[in-house]
Amino acid sequence: MKKNTVATFAEMKVRGEKISMLTAYDYSTAKLMDSSVNAILVGDSLGNVMLGYEDTVSVTMEDMITYGGAVARACQNAMVVIDMPFMSYQLSPVQALENAGRLMKEARANAVKLEGGETVAEQIRAITQAGIPVMAHIGMTPQSVNAFGGFKVQGKDAQQALQIVRDALAVQKAGAFSVVLECVPAALAGYITELLDIPTIGIGAGSDCDGQVLVYQDMLGLFSDYVPKFVKQYAKLGSAMKQAFDEYDAEVKSGAFPSVDKSYKMDDEIISLIKEKLQ
Repeated sequence: MKKNTVATFAEMKVRGEKISMLTAYDYSTAKLMDSSVNAILVGDSLGNVMLGYEDTVSVTMEDMITYGGAVARACQNAMVVIDMPFMSYQLSPVQALENAGRLMKEARANAVKLEGGETVAEQIRAITQAGIPVMAHIGMTPQSVNAFGGFKVQGKDAQQALQIVRDALAVQKAGAFSVVLECVPAALAGYITELLDIPTIGIGAGSDCDGQVLVYQDMLGLFSDYVPKFVKQYAKLGSAMKQAFDEYDAEVKSGAFPSVDKSYKMDDEIISLIKEKLQ
């Protein structure tokens, strides 16, 4: 199976083929997912679904390297994109390049993702000029949740929509190979997709994007704190897991588990010999 790369994304855009992407944060899940999707995003959404934070602001570079490295070790097919966490790139292009380099060297990322448009164009340029592929992320950018006043749809009025278009053009010019459009109106996302030469990846941005990404816990019904409007639950594994946990608890308490066939055997004479030695 051929590894998905930046070139794969570009070719799929040209051919009009849709790009599939999901998040993953651990080896076992990524191993299951690897042959199904074009790319796996190790998102700083791990702050919510893995670490229990209310937002992604508290996620560190060390978190991204640990979780990202686990995913990268599982993937032979999917391109692995790792998020740059809050304040790992905003200070300067030099800081951005240093931390992007860490994700490539220490976590073995195939590409990095960072949030922002015109304001981070210089950071994107510095990273891409060093030979590191960058996926941009505009629209609703979760690291800026405090500035937005919450998780809100972006681009519904003319001024916001124009800025998102400018952001899209800026990240393309800076060298990004792709851009995530999050929580923007479908018509705006469709317009940007036609405007750009690089692929757009939508999350809550309608069906006209070149590809889609979802948090895997959301689409499997594993994360119950809240379910965004744009999420389709392809399975409800959370309820199945809860049933299994309850059944396990009941069998342990009743003594039904472990049964004889789940236990290891030994010669009864050995126990007799041990008892004799201890007398």
